[in-house]
Order: sequence, then C-alpha cells, then structure tokens
Amino acid sequence: MHRRTFVKNSALTAFGMAAFGSISWNGKNFEGDTPTTSDILGPFYRPGAPMRSNLIPPGAKAEALHLKGILYNEDGKTPLANALIESWQCDEHELYDNVSDDYLLRGAVRTGSDGKYAFTTIVPVPYKDGEDWRPAHIHLRISSRQHQDLITQIYCKGDPHIVGDASAESPQSANRILEIKKNAAGQNTIQFNVVMAKNLQLNDAGYRKITGLYKLNSGTAEFTREDDLLMMKINGQIMEGMVYSGNNRFEGGMGFNKVSFQILPNGEVQTSIRLWDMLSAKGKSFLEEYSGTKLMKYSR
Repeated sequence: MHRRTFVKNSALTAFGMAAFGSISWNGKNFEGDTPTTSDILGPFYRPGAPMRSNLIPPGAKAEALHLKGILYNEDGKTPLANALIESWQCDEHELYDNVSDDYLLRGAVRTGSDGKYAFTTIVPVPYKDGEDWRPAHIHLRISSRQHQDLITQIYCKGDPHIVGDASAESPQSANRILEIKKNAAGQNTIQFNVVMAKNLQLNDAGYRKITGLYKLNSGTAEFTREDDLLMMKINGQIMEGMVYSGNNRFEGGMGFNKVSFQILPNGEVQTSIRLWDMLSAKGKSFLEEYSGTKLMKYSR
C-alpha cells in the first residue's frame, strides 16, 4: 500500500514565512506564542496504541533514539499537563505495523505536570513510496481538551529526501526538521517542543448531523468524531484527521485535504471531498474529488 503524497501549494509560502510569529530566546531555548504546525495524517494511523514510552520492538537492530520535549499552552510558556501524545513510525525495513496486536513502534504517553514527554524509539528511516521516497519521519498526534488536537510529523536534518517531498519541504515544516544530537551518554536524541493552539469547535449537534456513513460517487466515506477531530475513512481506510474551519467545513494537515457538508431542508446531508493523490514521476499532482449523501447516522 502506498502512502498518499500531497502536492506543493505555493500559497503556503506567505503563510509559512509569517508562521514563526512571536518567538524569543530565554537563555536556554526559544519560546513564543506561535502554534506548532500540523502535517498530514497519512494512511497508517491506528487508534488505540498502548500506553508506553519504549517503542523499540524486540530484536530491532536499528539505532535507538530518545525523543523528548515540552508541551506548552497557546502562550508558548506555560507547560501543558496530562495531554495525550501518540507516536508511530515505520521500522528499519520501511514497514508500518498496521495489523498486529503488538502495535510495533506505536505507543502513547501523557505529559507530566511540567509538560514534559519522552519516547524511546528507533532512528527513523526513509521509505519507498511508489516511484518516490518519503524522508525519515515520526508521526505524532497530541490531544488536549483545552486545545485543538494536533496531528504533525518531525523530520531529520540532512535527509536528502526532504527535497521533493511536498509535506517535508513545505515552509510549514521548517521548524519540524530537527537535528539528531548526541547527549553526554552518546545516545541519539531529538528535542521537539510543541505549542498548542486554541480550537474552533463545531457544537455537538453539528457533529451528530454530519458524522456517519456516506455513499459517494465512487465508494464510501465514513466520518467519526474523536475529541475535536473529524476522522475520515475512504473505502474503509483512515485517510485524515480534520479540524473545523467554520461553515460546516473541515481541513486536514497543511490544508491539503478538505471536506464540506451541506444540510438540506429535508434533513438530508451531502458532502464534498477534495483529496490530493500521489505525485507522478514528472511531479504532476492528481486531485481526487468525491461527492455523496449520508446513508447512516450514529446514535452516540
């Protein structure tokens, strides 16, 4: 199964250049009030990963990596406690564990009272994606009741596959391309501090109206609510976790994928979906567009 790669959007440049906002050096690290940017979910997210900080599978031969950081409120200074951070990545053989009960290289932790989190995992590797390569990366999903849930990725400085990858080389990813450093014990470490954002929330009644199963012009779509994210499945495959952007519209990481809903006077609900598909060898992008009508709703 190939991961969906997404097209570059030149309109992101202006946003990205301004996204670094109010940041200052406090003598130890940068701090500021600019939220950490999102990234695409990708098709390999699995809900329900076990609570654990050590993600290295038995017998793994890859180098260990200590990923740690501090989670902050939207002011960029106040630590955020008890937030859930999920992490997942491929193994040294370029494979994701999508089916086993072991949830290999997948896990979750909660931040402490000081906002700190830590995972022990492996140094990520790039993997072949059709005719192209995805740079080495680690996925994170961060959930907090007080803030907009964040889906993002971190990349490694010096990875030659960053150039040409629409997600990694986007200006929005600039502060998420991080250096692997050695600590005093000679261990590989990455420090990734995160600033959360305030959320724009659709009310419960609105979610009840739009969630459910839809018959599309090609296949099916299923929308479910997880915290303040709208999770989207296309033909049974989780494709995106989307945030509310107002007016019954949602968008995924970096704004590439978009979904809108229309509630008709007779109670029928229709959806329109825009997804960027894989990049060809010539660098051309393919846009998939779906539309459909709600078939089933959920009682919860």
